[in-house]
Amino acid sequence: MKVQTAQARWEERTQGPLLGLAVAFALAYAVPIVAPDAGDAVRRICLVTEWAVWGAFALDYVVRLSLSPGKWSFVRSHPLDLLAVVLPLLRPLQLLRLVSTLLLVGRRARTAPQVQLTTYVGGAVIGLLMFGSLAVLEVERDAPGGNIKTLGDTVWWSFTTMTTVGYGDHSPTTGLGRVLAVGLMLSGIALLGVVTANIAAWFISRFDRDDAEERRQTAAIELLTEEVRALRAQVSELTSGAAAPAPGMREGPSVGTAPAPRRPA
Repeated sequence: MKVQTAQARWEERTQGPLLGLAVAFALAYAVPIVAPDAGDAVRRICLVTEWAVWGAFALDYVVRLSLSPGKWSFVRSHPLDLLAVVLPLLRPLQLLRLVSTLLLVGRRARTAPQVQLTTYVGGAVIGLLMFGSLAVLEVERDAPGGNIKTLGDTVWWSFTTMTTVGYGDHSPTTGLGRVLAVGLMLSGIALLGVVTANIAAWFISRFDRDDAEERRQTAAIELLTEEVRALRAQVSELTSGAAAPAPGMREGPSVGTAPAPRRPA
């Protein structure tokens, strides 16, 4: 029986609470953008929530690092986690906190063994659409000459961008908006590639299983055929040995021949 390490137990226990904090971060990030007329108190609460969630993920990284038997090996094997923790400290912008939280949530989701690839890809698509739309709406809504003004516009633009359709009816005009657009394009291409590769791998594995089963049945039939041949040869030998008389044995009297009468003494 495999013994769980302290790090594995910590990750298992904190996975649910951290995902709940990620949902809280998403709401705190979305409220000021969807409702730009919200009061200062609401904006302050959302800002505190965002930083609190980032602090929780940073604390999680520090605890996992302290519980890891090899500290340097942990840092080298989790570069995105370290980048996500350090990034908001370099330049405390909402967009950087958004990127860092997405990175940390993605890393923790991948460490869960029960999360399947299809579920992860679906969650990644929804997350990219939601956060990408909100981020682009935030930077493009007040841009002079911009044509992305509402949440509906930016969601439609995110769909067409991630699927690489690009109708051109909506497009970002600011530099940061175009950077976000490039990120959505690359993410959409990568996710489509992952889905295609996953479907192809499923078909290949299914064909391999069928082929292996067919080869196993063929081998079993060949083995049975050889056994039947061997049994036939043994039966043939036994039959021929029983029909032939053993050497040195005298033949008995013929059927129908009477024995000679005995003379009286």
